[in-house]
Amino acid sequence: MKKYYVLHPAVFKLDGGAMFGIIPKPLWSKAIPADELNRIQLSLRVMLIQTPHRNILIDTGIGDYHGDKFDERFGIVGQKNPLVELLETKLQLKASDITDLIISHLHFDHVGGLGGETQHTALFPKATLHVHRDHYAYALKPTMRDAGSFHEQYFKPLIEEADKKGLVHWLEGKEGEILSDGEDKIYFKCSYGHTPHLVHAYDEKFIYMADLVPTAHHVPIPWVMGYDISPGQTTLDKSAFYEFIHAKNKTMIFEHDMESWGANLKPGKHGLEVDQKFKANDQKVIQVF
Repeated sequence: MKKYYVLHPAVFKLDGGAMFGIIPKPLWSKAIPADELNRIQLSLRVMLIQTPHRNILIDTGIGDYHGDKFDERFGIVGQKNPLVELLETKLQLKASDITDLIISHLHFDHVGGLGGETQHTALFPKATLHVHRDHYAYALKPTMRDAGSFHEQYFKPLIEEADKKGLVHWLEGKEGEILSDGEDKIYFKCSYGHTPHLVHAYDEKFIYMADLVPTAHHVPIPWVMGYDISPGQTTLDKSAFYEFIHAKNKTMIFEHDMESWGANLKPGKHGLEVDQKFKANDQKVIQVF
């Protein structure tokens, strides 16, 4: 029987205007108040799925290798090796117990926890990395607009080394199966507005929204991040994903919402909208299913 946990190892801050794109500040600031630098606080939430034979992580957070200047700029608050520390203290899991890492995309706040203090030392040495091949190619040659989100000098050596060891499973296409453990299977669908080939892992219970819908406040279709490489495509992606999520009765997992770890959808006056939100209450680990 599978167990599902959401983990909250650290927090960071991003510009509120960038997080909400064309939505005016008088509207988005009611949802998440900004600090004196116009930044809003966000979770670096990841997900752990335990099957009879696997410990599967989805994303790895921001890591701790950036340095004081970077940490101050992004308001990062977390312990040394925050994800490993949380796994050990709350779930009695060593880094070597992690069998699989599903990487939604290669932005620094999602893949920063891959390595240790030297940046090029894998923190999860036995884990198979599930990475979309076309997204990896894009991450090595992004546009000037989003190049700052990809720390190639950090993730490329780690992925190359894992690939040499046969520990990279390259995902292909718009959707498919990521892994299976007997009857337990995890699949993926891609979105394209935030970044090309953004992987959304899902099974019969959940779907990991990553940066397509980073918080519950981004559920309304026009509420799209300014960080997105193609905001118009994001609105199309969200609409298609919502139909899938509602039809299959899945719970959305929010990666960056401080208050809610997830939500379900229901029909509303203007299409599908949030039904029930599940509160995080600042807990470091929550078993969700």
